[in-house]
Amino acid sequence: MIIAMFLAHLVGDYILQWNSLAAWKSRAMAGVIIHCLVVLAVTWLFILPFNPDWWPWVVAIGIAHFLIDAVQFRVKLPIPELARFGLDQIAHFIVITLALAGGGYLDLASLVQNSLALLQSDLLLIYLLGYAFITMPAWVLVKFTAYGLVQGTGPQFGDSSKYLGIMERLLMTTFVAIGQYLLVPLVILPRLLMEWPRVMDDERASVYLAELLASVTLAVSVGILFRLV
Repeated sequence: MIIAMFLAHLVGDYILQWNSLAAWKSRAMAGVIIHCLVVLAVTWLFILPFNPDWWPWVVAIGIAHFLIDAVQFRVKLPIPELARFGLDQIAHFIVITLALAGGGYLDLASLVQNSLALLQSDLLLIYLLGYAFITMPAWVLVKFTAYGLVQGTGPQFGDSSKYLGIMERLLMTTFVAIGQYLLVPLVILPRLLMEWPRVMDDERASVYLAELLASVTLAVSVGILFRLV
């Protein structure tokens, strides 16, 4: 249940937040409402195999998600976009953690001691969580990190490399998970050979390299975590 709830967050807040919905959400409260309804529906679907009676906590998570996003829509904090993104995700994860604790699925006092046993008991969900993370969530994180650290601005999402990057991360994570580390550089080699000559003299060259480095780091890190569990 614990892993399922965090997986539901990744699916609802990232994978099912397509570009047009994200743009709508940034300019109108109606977009925020639709996005939060998607999160609510996904979270409810994810509890069904475990405990359908847990729906009040699903509603609580959905309401909290709306409040967090609505506040960000109304109040533009004078902080870097990377920091805003980080605070947003921390807030959502705190809400989910508190809901799991309040609903009887998480003992905060013994969380650290029981974390390893939890991971080993839900290996399938761990793999689903990791692979879900390196798709759309990792793409968003890579964008915020690269633009925030290199240019100090918010990310620009309008490029065609999203699905290429997702495919690269899926391959790299899998290769690391099965111990084939030498295949990781081969995954990004085609991009470097075909795209780098085109962007090397562009003003986005430094951002491009930062995105690539962040993408590889996330994929390899998830692959290493897979090997540890």
